[in-house]
Amino acid sequence: MAPMLLVHSVNAAASAYEVRPLHEHFAASRPVYSLDLPGYGFSERRPGEYTPRQMTDALHAVVALIRREQGAVAVDALALSLSSEFLARAAVEDPAAFRSLALVSPTGFSGPRRRYGPPGGTRRVDALYRFFSRPGIGAPVFRWLTKPGVIRYFLQRTWGGKDIDEGMWAYDVISTRQPGAWHAPISFLTACLFSADINALYEKLDMPVWMSHGVRGDFVDYRGIDTVRGRSNWTFTVFQAGALPHFEAGVPFLSEYERFLAVSRP
Repeated sequence: MAPMLLVHSVNAAASAYEVRPLHEHFAASRPVYSLDLPGYGFSERRPGEYTPRQMTDALHAVVALIRREQGAVAVDALALSLSSEFLARAAVEDPAAFRSLALVSPTGFSGPRRRYGPPGGTRRVDALYRFFSRPGIGAPVFRWLTKPGVIRYFLQRTWGGKDIDEGMWAYDVISTRQPGAWHAPISFLTACLFSADINALYEKLDMPVWMSHGVRGDFVDYRGIDTVRGRSNWTFTVFQAGALPHFEAGVPFLSEYERFLAVSRP
């Protein structure tokens, strides 16, 4: 079977733990790669601005590694939330490398406004980035945002209820205590990692795309999917869950994703 790449979301406490149920399930039947994006998890947490270009290049590098190890085969790739934007960009730039895409609770479809900005542009708020990137400001704000109780609060908003994954909460607490952990989240908070041209990218995708999302929590506004709903290569599933339906709707999510993979092009 084709190798699989799983990409976690981007937030203050993100890591590959967010795709753990998928990794454990699919690793029994195919090669599965789950990475920590730059600035998160076990990756280097260097100072400075983080950008969609950097994240996309990280995906290109991992896909190149996968294809060296598994043969020159196309990859089934899944991304969560904002990382869907990086995956879409990578697939537009190197479509032959991807057999299919799965976008779980993707950004870029909320609100009335669509993003067709300059290619490669971002939504960075310059004044906010300059303010929060100061060592005496950004780091303390990050420490407050990643207090155990605050992490729990945001996970409950992601789930749309109090029944969160306790393992993720514990992992997040540890991960956010690592040296340099505040650098990438500051770029996230100041919109440096959001693409100004994301809707143009989504509309350029020509491989099979499965988009799924939940109906609870903070991430339920997908009015913008009308821009891709009528495209023959896009399919959609809505789960009675929060923004991480693979944790809550385990068997139904896996069944729908496996059904999509089965009918994707060879």
